[in-house]
Amino acid sequence: MRDLSHIRNVIVKVGSSSLTDENGKINDEKMLKIVSQLAYIRRKGMNVILVSSGAQAAGMGVLGLKKKPRSMAKKQALAAVGQAKLMEHYEDLFRIFSLKCAQILVNHGDFDDRSRLTNLENAVEALLNYGVIPIINENDTLAVEEIKVGDNDTLASLMVPVVNGDILIIMSDIDGLFDDNPHENPDARLIPHVDDVNQVVQYGKDSAGQVGTGGMITKINAARMVNAYGCDMAIIHSGRENSLRRFMDGEEIGTFFDGHRERDLSARKHWIMYRSSPKGQIVVDAGAFRAIRGRHTSLLPRGIMDVVGDFRISSVVDIVNIKGEICGRGIINYSSDEIKLIKGLRTDQIESVLHYKDYDEVIHANNLVVIRD
Repeated sequence: MRDLSHIRNVIVKVGSSSLTDENGKINDEKMLKIVSQLAYIRRKGMNVILVSSGAQAAGMGVLGLKKKPRSMAKKQALAAVGQAKLMEHYEDLFRIFSLKCAQILVNHGDFDDRSRLTNLENAVEALLNYGVIPIINENDTLAVEEIKVGDNDTLASLMVPVVNGDILIIMSDIDGLFDDNPHENPDARLIPHVDDVNQVVQYGKDSAGQVGTGGMITKINAARMVNAYGCDMAIIHSGRENSLRRFMDGEEIGTFFDGHRERDLSARKHWIMYRSSPKGQIVVDAGAFRAIRGRHTSLLPRGIMDVVGDFRISSVVDIVNIKGEICGRGIINYSSDEIKLIKGLRTDQIESVLHYKDYDEVIHANNLVVIRD
């Protein structure tokens, strides 16, 4: 039996295939089974945050479409129709268990902007204090490629620091992570426990389903993100009888990614690495590249060769060499225009060029996450 006694805040991600029938329409029986298990977790005294796919699939059912349209405008319209229908179903089903739910629609920009992120954190906390189950989904109706999260496995992992999550449970149409694609290899073996997610990346070679958008590689990437925050993650099959309830009771089903309850990254550095979008690149020489990757040093102007992109002070940028290989990501102390003027200079020369010097470092080590592979 798994020991889940430390769990207080549970994030459950449900994929489209777990909510719909073979024609892409919402299946009330499937949804009821999931909602009843969420209610069971809530009765055990834990907070529940639901990240739910299914808006576009629900829209297909409402409009009688047999396949998802290709154009962005039609997909956005589909999401607008389907999101209302999806929430209607959730409200009706949660009411059976005397529970209330609320909808929160987000895009990547809500995690990228520190002020909007704080507002999101406060709103979710208030809902949980009211005993309401937040239902999170991407705002596909207004999303454009530049601000999209992309898939709800990633979205669910981004919610972990927002709610100080203890575990993320991904309910999918597969029993967990296998050492080969089980749809192609009948001898593929389930991996029940993952102690280091970096050791299983090679097993993420599957394709997305017809209804959903996330494959196994997105789940492995989600595990890397949440484990770095000290949060556990699991993949379980939504179609197995009471799989969520059995998992929360300690039964060893699915695949468990151990977060070890110790953060590899602080909340600030986790935001830099995973929840922000780089606004540009700083190209550094070989010496600076080695120093950052090997010793986690601050980035000084002397080691900078070039600047790619236009960005303001406090933006997040990638640090790369002339080959495009990345060694770090951090928060910048100077704008792109200022860095172009001071690149290659010693720190004692900054003021003579800019006529002011707020910082010696272009990126301080405390605001820099080293990337070694």
